[in-house]
Amino acid sequence: MSEHEGPSAVRKGRRARWLITAAIAIVLLGTGSVVVLTRVSAGASTGDQAPAPGASTTDIVKTTLTEEETADATLGYGSETSVSGRKEGTITSLPQVGAKIDRGKKVYDVNAKPVPLFYGTLPFYRDLSDGVDKGPDVKQLEENLKALGFGGFGAPDEKFTSATAAALKKWQKSLGLEQTGTFGQGDVVLAAGPIRVSAVSAQPGSPAGSEILKFTGTDRVVTAKLDAKKQSLAQQGGKVGLEISGKQGTGTVDKIGTSVDKDQNDPNAKPKIEVSIKLDDQATAGSLDSAPVTVHFTKGKRENVLAVPVGALLALAEGGFAVEVDEGGKRRLVAVQTGLFSGGKVEITGDGLKAGMKVVTTS
Repeated sequence: MSEHEGPSAVRKGRRARWLITAAIAIVLLGTGSVVVLTRVSAGASTGDQAPAPGASTTDIVKTTLTEEETADATLGYGSETSVSGRKEGTITSLPQVGAKIDRGKKVYDVNAKPVPLFYGTLPFYRDLSDGVDKGPDVKQLEENLKALGFGGFGAPDEKFTSATAAALKKWQKSLGLEQTGTFGQGDVVLAAGPIRVSAVSAQPGSPAGSEILKFTGTDRVVTAKLDAKKQSLAQQGGKVGLEISGKQGTGTVDKIGTSVDKDQNDPNAKPKIEVSIKLDDQATAGSLDSAPVTVHFTKGKRENVLAVPVGALLALAEGGFAVEVDEGGKRRLVAVQTGLFSGGKVEITGDGLKAGMKVVTTS
């Protein structure tokens, strides 16, 4: 179909003025969004007539459009990890909820002696001293000692030597501990990185072998509940858009749940999976510790397509759409096929249309 041919409404537009008579709301299937378009009818000759009141012109652009699926989510610090004491004695000091603790810093006290934080993911499963068998737990101990400035044993490895024991004694001395050169399984709290105390369950005077506290990471994360049927929208390492208290940002999918949750109090509730998302920039959340979040998952993507504002579409009387091309004040209608709707823009194709051409729009 050429730009001078097409539906009867387009042909009629060459010799008649199109007047805006009413606005209609069209629900775009699959996107859940509502777009206001104009209904047109025949009138007098267009010639060099000006656009309808409230209308202006804009360029057709070549761009990339993305289709999105939104999900409700919450801002927080992620899942909690419980800490139970592994030393004999009595708890004499505890941290405050919300306290942030780095490697080497005290988490709590037993018998007035500190139990500090070490980084690692392998639980210390035995006491370590000169002469023990090689193992990855030895390397993890040496990595922490070296990071805290207590080296002398070379590059961390799996062998516990007299040099390791010497470094261990120096570390023990710095904390006011007995300088034994032996490392006990319960001498530290182990975490993958810095921690934030989220709850304290013990009290000063409690036995040190009980549950003491819970912690999370120190970075805020977004936890989304995604319909289980739409799980494919969340891809490990994939980028998502975030809206937090009016601020726009991006995030990276970190963890995707492997179990399905359903609200037991709502028989009509859809099964959900939990998706954990890291903020690409913590500043997106400002000073908030918790807040509702809207997550935008990319559902579809169209690259290098022609697009106009949705307000440039005209609904034809017999169905379909057109755009009104403005060429130095002279206007004509060109029938178009619509594609992806995204962010107030719509993908279009039509005979003779190209980027840079001007069309009449109300938005």
